[in-house]
Amino acid sequence: MGLDIRVPLGLIFLIIGGIMGVFGAVTHGEAIYEKSLGIDLNLTWGAFMFVFGAIMFYVGRRNKWQDGPMTPRPWERDPAAKPRY
Repeated sequence: MGLDIRVPLGLIFLIIGGIMGVFGAVTHGEAIYEKSLGIDLNLTWGAFMFVFGAIMFYVGRRNKWQDGPMTPRPWERDPAAKPRY
């Protein structure tokens, strides 16, 4: 199956983190950050979310196995073998 939840999750975090990071960079040093001891939380968490989204998107998009009959996944290699528990 070609659908991996990490791809849309990564895109969501990339988009939201990018928006938060840009907003934090534009409003850096304004009076709204006095309540948070002068820490630009939008920029900080936007950067964390952007990095997390990039990692999730990369891990979801890499091709570890090819979906095809010639290169089966490791757990599909021997259908007669019983799983060991």
